[in-house]
Amino acid sequence: MAFYHCLLFDVDGTLLDFHASEDAAIRETLAYFSLPNDETAIEKYRTINDSLWAALERGEIRQEKLVVQRFASFLQEYGADGDPVKINDHYLTTLSEHAETFPGAADALKELAEVATIAVVSNGVERVQSGRLERSGLGDMFDGIFISGRVGASKPSRRIFDYALDKLGVDNRAKVLVIGDSLKADIAGGNNAGLATCWCNFTNAELPEKGVKPTYTIQNYDELLHIVMEEEELLNVGNPEKRHQFPIVQ
Repeated sequence: MAFYHCLLFDVDGTLLDFHASEDAAIRETLAYFSLPNDETAIEKYRTINDSLWAALERGEIRQEKLVVQRFASFLQEYGADGDPVKINDHYLTTLSEHAETFPGAADALKELAEVATIAVVSNGVERVQSGRLERSGLGDMFDGIFISGRVGASKPSRRIFDYALDKLGVDNRAKVLVIGDSLKADIAGGNNAGLATCWCNFTNAELPEKGVKPTYTIQNYDELLHIVMEEEELLNVGNPEKRHQFPIVQ
């Protein structure tokens, strides 16, 4: 029987390579509206966007305002004309069409779904995340998809985790593992909710001496399997004729 019976996954930077998707979508969007789209402009957009998402995590701005404000600020920075609402709409549509997965993510989810309830808990925009998960082929693997815009709460608030666990019917919080790449959103959020956490450190970054601490750290999905599964279950990994025979216990 698996060590953890419920796994709550982040999306961007965890299952899907958001940086590759974002880069393609923002370049296409800026070019479409004849706005500056050289490397300096791309970096300026990212700085504005990152600062607004950090404000969201601190509870200082709502998501529906954030997604428009980033383009309003970008236009102001360059003294350019444009409708930030239309630019954002085009960007979100374009972004939803890009869904590059991290190596090993799909195979790991197939194995983990055999031994645990698996779900998504994401701060992303609903139509973007739903579209990207569907396009990636991962969407049908989950028992639940909980996105902040729909739930009305964002990570690192414990409310979004409480909501997800309630809807999934999971009571034993000691058997729940939060998996994500953001220390400020995923790991801090899991800590706030009293849940074990796994930091996806795919870029081999250093863990700050001060701040939130994850229960586990992984650099690839094979390591996640070894955290979640017991030895008997690991023996069945990759063998389609001998699936895991252990019941899911919540």
